[in-house]
Amino acid sequence: MKDRKKLFRNLALFVLLIGITFYILFKDQDFNQMKNILVSVKPQYVLIGMICVLLYVICEAINIGRTLKNLNEKTSFKQNLKYAFIGYFFSAITPAASGGQPMQIYYMHKDKLSISNSTLTLLINLSSMQVVTILFALISLIFNYSYLSGVLIVFFIVGILLNLSALLLLLGGILSKRMTKGCINLAIKVMKIFRIKNIESKKEKLEKELLKYQDNAVYVKNNKLLILKTFITTIIQFIIYYSITFWTYKALGFSGHNIIQIISMQSVLFATVSGIPSPGAVGVTEGAFIEIFKTVYPRSVMGSAVLLNRVISFYFLVLISGMVTIISYLKFGRKDEEIQDNKNCLD
Repeated sequence: MKDRKKLFRNLALFVLLIGITFYILFKDQDFNQMKNILVSVKPQYVLIGMICVLLYVICEAINIGRTLKNLNEKTSFKQNLKYAFIGYFFSAITPAASGGQPMQIYYMHKDKLSISNSTLTLLINLSSMQVVTILFALISLIFNYSYLSGVLIVFFIVGILLNLSALLLLLGGILSKRMTKGCINLAIKVMKIFRIKNIESKKEKLEKELLKYQDNAVYVKNNKLLILKTFITTIIQFIIYYSITFWTYKALGFSGHNIIQIISMQSVLFATVSGIPSPGAVGVTEGAFIEIFKTVYPRSVMGSAVLLNRVISFYFLVLISGMVTIISYLKFGRKDEEIQDNKNCLD
């Protein structure tokens, strides 16, 4: 019940931020003009953008499935796709995207996957995403530094530092036995503070998982081809995702900038807002988009460009991933009820 209440609070905050953001952005806009612009968009480019959104999730599913397979876990592509969607949904509605990986681990555990294997899989995937985010942003900054104002420069530096800090922690979790053991000791201390029962048995279980996890980590470190494949897939994944902004641009009838220019600008935008601790970086993303793309779109079209880009690249995926999450939740609910009914019959 506490988890459900927290989920509903996050959803309410998410919806409130969306409402405030779009009120601020569009309160001075001519809605008739905006309506005319959106009605006249080229649907083929909107469709390409939506396909890119789905390909982005498919790439993550491929990375998850490949690593799990290397760790001798048997999952179907459908399951891996489910984990990718669930991760995106909970990342979108929780501050600093903090809910994605824990919920992925939870649903993997429900599917009888080892916690150590699922944790390691997600650490590798997330580390690869952090490397690509930082790498793309720093390379793109060389060509797009003029688009960053004083405030955005601060946000960009903070974003890069936060992503870099997260990367170092992730790599430490994968490579450092001392850091992983330290995390377990910290967890035990927290349990003692809150007087949780059976701490010793929990500590023993965690240490067993740690030994298995460390064995898997050694295996992955020695399997450089796996890391390379994950990294290449992530690069493709982010190029596809960043290109959505270009297809939005084309959908609105513009052609002055090429796809490489738009992708490079979007990579700077993503790195700038990715560390913001608000659900889905709602509000900051829209404001940064206006600042970075102000030389790309005329002022009269900017509101429509922000709306269309966010609908395709974010809200569409939140909707789809939310539906997948609800279906998965209901399926597990029915399974739990069947297990409980069987236990009652046996009793």
